[in-house]
Amino acid sequence: MYKIALLPGDGIGQEIVPQGVRVFKHAAGKFGFDVEFEEALVGGAAIDALGVPLPDETLALCQNSDAILLGAVGGPKWDTLPVHLRPEGAALLKMRKALGLYANIRPVRMLPSLLKASTLKEEVLQGVDMVVFRELTGGLYFGEKGRREVNGEMQAFDSLVYSVSEIQRIARQGFEAARKRRGKLCSVDKANVLESSRLWRETVNELAEEYPDVELTHMYVDNCAMQLVRWPLQFDVIITENMFGDILTDLASMLSGSIGMLASASLGGKVGLFEPAHGSAPDIAGQNKANPLATILSVALLLRYGLGQEHAATAIEGAVSKVLDLGYRTGDIYEPGTKLVGTVEMTDMVLGNL
Repeated sequence: MYKIALLPGDGIGQEIVPQGVRVFKHAAGKFGFDVEFEEALVGGAAIDALGVPLPDETLALCQNSDAILLGAVGGPKWDTLPVHLRPEGAALLKMRKALGLYANIRPVRMLPSLLKASTLKEEVLQGVDMVVFRELTGGLYFGEKGRREVNGEMQAFDSLVYSVSEIQRIARQGFEAARKRRGKLCSVDKANVLESSRLWRETVNELAEEYPDVELTHMYVDNCAMQLVRWPLQFDVIITENMFGDILTDLASMLSGSIGMLASASLGGKVGLFEPAHGSAPDIAGQNKANPLATILSVALLLRYGLGQEHAATAIEGAVSKVLDLGYRTGDIYEPGTKLVGTVEMTDMVLGNL
């Protein structure tokens, strides 16, 4: 019996998480395990109901569950709130820190049936299969920040801080993953400018001595952004710091056709957090238009990394591929000649093929 914390959050999160649960329950019945779900408030929904983006009871539920499935948080309604109440920072960042989730894993794989869904050329995308490991609890997002008056004008500052141990633990995750894949690891930094990046590169080089079977390369973040759209096939595993990873993974989402296809796992503590990489998309919320596949693929990651149910995870991924091969599409990946379906209908198709 597994206990799963459900945090639908805001916008389309309220629609896609229930679809993920449908697939989760079906997989549980098919592969012979039991699952219990408990839902809690987070983000803007929690602010509206309780006045805070991450209630204590929500965090307690997360800490006492086997894994967490999150939808999305935030939206224009809460954009003008003080920093300590903004859903993205005060909920997600606080949760990651409290749960010790220092490693964000985002697989990026181009399925042949989605080659035309991306804005990039088909010949650039064929065979793309990489995974990005983003450090999640350090760097600019967690460093000291504030405002001060200097020479009569307001100045804002954000501190980018990394320790050797923080770099080592995310780098080790990358090396271990590369060892199980194609044996190639690219560490992304800005060592020509930033002192934190120079420490990052030095630390990764030292750790590389423990992994002689892994080919290590280094790349500046600006070059990496260019290379991801120029020649993505060169990448197997990428490791990088928090802000660089935040930007690069959204860019890399187009290598899979749409950010609506990109799942993610945040690991490091006792309980993992699994969520689609996209936002709350308030413009299409409540209209049965959202692509549920990133959430369904996040369920597959939860089963694999959170619960050790590899067969169930593989079956879900196979069902998603089959549905796409059959030509079913939500609006974000639709193209002429395919069959346009809504959130619920797409999930129905996945269940039928699972």
